Amino acid sequence: MVQLNIKTMNREELKQMWFNSPTSNVVTRTIKLELDTYKDRVGQGTVQITSDGPGGFRQFTTHQEFPFTYIKESKEYKSGNYELLIKLTNGTIV
Repeated sequence: MVQLNIKTMNREELKQMWFNSPTSNVVTRTIKLELDTYKDRVGQGTVQITSDGPGGFRQFTTHQEFPFTYIKESKEYKSGNYELLIKLTNGTIV
């Protein structure tokens, strides 16, 4: 018969384990465009720029009348390090 020695962790130990766990070096950078579905806002959309990695998490969201122009002129898009995601009106992400 095998006995398992299971120790329950208290809240402080769990918190320390969570904050001391190694973080991955994976960096996620995305630019997401969601076009408006309102009839008075045809061509307008919400742009969300997200960066997540060892340096921290950063997210910026803005509504633009000309979202494609805004994205094309942004420093994040020009850097070439960001993935562009476009959410269509039917919910499909391209």
